Amino acid sequence: MKILHTADWHLGHRLHEQSQFEEQTLFLEWLENYIILNKIDVLLVSGDIFDSGSPSNQSLEMYYRFLMNLKATTCKSVIITGGNHDSPGTLNAPKPILDTLSIKVIGKATEDIKDEIFTIDVNNQQVIVAAVPYLRDGDIRRAVAGETFDELIDKYKTALIHHYDAAAAAAKAINTKNAPVIAMGHLFATGGSVSDSEQNIYVGTLGHIGAEDFNSYFDYVALGHLHRPQIIGGNEKVRYSGSPTVLSFSEVSYEKKVIVLTVEDNTICNIEEAIVPRFREFYKITGTVATCIETFTELTTNDYNLTPWVEIVLKEDHTVNTEDLKRAAEQHAFEILKIGLQRERTVKGIEELLENTKSIKELVPTEVFKLKCKEMAYDLEQKPAIWDAFNEILQSVKKQ
Repeated sequence: MKILHTADWHLGHRLHEQSQFEEQTLFLEWLENYIILNKIDVLLVSGDIFDSGSPSNQSLEMYYRFLMNLKATTCKSVIITGGNHDSPGTLNAPKPILDTLSIKVIGKATEDIKDEIFTIDVNNQQVIVAAVPYLRDGDIRRAVAGETFDELIDKYKTALIHHYDAAAAAAKAINTKNAPVIAMGHLFATGGSVSDSEQNIYVGTLGHIGAEDFNSYFDYVALGHLHRPQIIGGNEKVRYSGSPTVLSFSEVSYEKKVIVLTVEDNTICNIEEAIVPRFREFYKITGTVATCIETFTELTTNDYNLTPWVEIVLKEDHTVNTEDLKRAAEQHAFEILKIGLQRERTVKGIEELLENTKSIKELVPTEVFKLKCKEMAYDLEQKPAIWDAFNEILQSVKKQ
């Protein structure tokens, strides 16, 4: 049996207001072909299918078309869990129809943990999957009036671990063939490396668990949430597949991947990574205006012929005129999405930041909060609980 682990598709994502529909379409086509060529039997998608809780019709069409196309492949079983960007209602709405196609969807934590456990039989091999979605605080922990922030943190983390322990116990109760057990998850595991595209991910202290906190009954933990493919805590069986497409210029330095597991004789006998092609070229250039222009001839597209996207970081300590950059770029087949300064002349205040921002969408709430605290001479490093509280409130607002 071959199982493919992927996550964080973020269908509908826009990079600096530019649609990524083209490369996301190419990824789904590539994934379908990869499943056919490599005879993948099971597909696991660990959350953040969509970039928004209200995905566009275009994004929904991409998603459903891909799932329908799988019926003509070797992949006969699909399990999809919700992420923090997904709307549980949107994912769960077509469950009865998708069930008939052997596609199981868990948009949010279920009332009965047994409803998150699935047994898959393929080619005389069996695997049990604990399909744990993104666990919201309200789904797993009862709030108590007057509890402190430290108590909230401890209770949420404890509830998170208990949920996985309960999933392991439910899997064990039905595992009559001693089959390998895989847990899915969408969370931040301590030791993970984040990128700029995860600015919406809170990486403070709330609810962080390490590789050692997952129940030892699990033979593999298929994680989503972080966009860099990585092993957690040195445990090769606890992994993030990462996002399959580039979602920010901070991700251009590493390859995108999916993970393939092979099950034989009741054992996960092999775990390997498959590199996802880069469907669009991304370039991040650092230097002066003159040195950046000199590199323009080196910026080329690839076999997929999508327009390359470029971010320029200028090494200037003074105000610079970027018109020369824009004029020079007009002679080449790429598009500059962002021009910034590596070192600002002064620390900008809120008003100046707003004045110099083209769009409110360019502002990152956490950075604005830090800046405001700095203006008020409020030391966040000395009071980390305030930083944690702000991030918790921010996440609650984003889920509305």
